[in-house]
Amino acid sequence: MRNQFILSLCELAKINKNIILIVGDLGYSVVEPFSRQFPDRFINAGVAEQNMMGMAAGMASEGYHVFVYSIANFPTFRCAEQIRNDVDYHNLHVTIVSVGAGLSYGNLGYSHHAIQDLALMRSMPNTLIATPIDPLEVKSCLEYLVRNPGPSYLRLGKTGEKNHRNVQPLLDIGKICEIVPSKNKKIILVISRTIEIGKKLLDEKEFFEFGLFSIPLWSSKSKVEFMTSINQFKEVIFIEDHLEDGGFCSWAREALAQSSIAIKFFSFSLSSNIIGKVGNEQDLFDISGMTVKNIIFEYRKKSAQN
Repeated sequence: MRNQFILSLCELAKINKNIILIVGDLGYSVVEPFSRQFPDRFINAGVAEQNMMGMAAGMASEGYHVFVYSIANFPTFRCAEQIRNDVDYHNLHVTIVSVGAGLSYGNLGYSHHAIQDLALMRSMPNTLIATPIDPLEVKSCLEYLVRNPGPSYLRLGKTGEKNHRNVQPLLDIGKICEIVPSKNKKIILVISRTIEIGKKLLDEKEFFEFGLFSIPLWSSKSKVEFMTSINQFKEVIFIEDHLEDGGFCSWAREALAQSSIAIKFFSFSLSSNIIGKVGNEQDLFDISGMTVKNIIFEYRKKSAQN
């Protein structure tokens, strides 16, 4: 995903002279294509994320669209005040690019686990959230964000993600995006790195009739569009690589609670028992219960209760 981000940003920067990239002394072996092509629009702000965000806000106030690139929690929690007061409040054209969605950097420990980032960023009322599941969605998200500049948060995986479609999807805020069509008005809805879990579930008999969808673009203001988008289905399973409180599943439940639409739904989030654990992404998914086996077990139990 991060390689696709840089390639797409370079293409867009050839057309849009106001695009600037700021990094926090990282991203090397990834960001070089941009720094070589646009050296006057590339800035290394050093290990000073709060200053980096303030710099981005200042440049955006002068008409630039600034992309701020860093790992996991560093461009979010470390500079939350600057995002809140400088970027979101003033509705500036700053896109915060977080690399290492969920547990992508699991081996580096809790400081690098992006498992509360959505709770923070979706509390910013003007900020659009982008949670692509593959490089094609990254390209579509980036093109949308450049066409519709404003405060935004682009949540990327670390590396090695494959495409799950043959054609680049068309996106709109709050609208779900088909990956595998539904056979019986039932769908699994995934974000970011949970696409692989969603695809494995389709091979299980309980989920044979389910389709697989993503939701690449959403915000605190797009709940009506989301409900309109899923109104055609009778059952939805939400899966996220984030803690339950404040994440995408929480956002979706809020949207459902505010609507008169009756949909049977189930949600699966990371368990808080992974906090403080160190390991690769799959190991941490296992510890958290984010496995096909456990989701099937919980789905059966919850279905019986309903």
